[in-house]
Amino acid sequence: MRAVGIFSLLLLLASVMASAIAVVWTRHQSRSLFVQLSQLQGQRDELNIEYGRLELEQATWAEPRRIDSEARTKLGMFAPRPQDVQLVRQ
Repeated sequence: MRAVGIFSLLLLLASVMASAIAVVWTRHQSRSLFVQLSQLQGQRDELNIEYGRLELEQATWAEPRRIDSEARTKLGMFAPRPQDVQLVRQ
């Protein structure tokens, strides 16, 4: 009977130790995942800021006055005179 009691005690001790190790490992994993989540959220925020900048830059480059100015200076384009305009009907 005494051997059964010692065996039960050792089994309970091993179970408690395994449970304690599992708790420590789970907490470590949780903290590691939280750090990774924080880093990814920071990266997401940086990408959102860059996306906003790129949208602003695109809006600036696509502004009609700027396109007109670039067409006139770099491409030598000009608005046609009214007598040069012809309507084509099908």
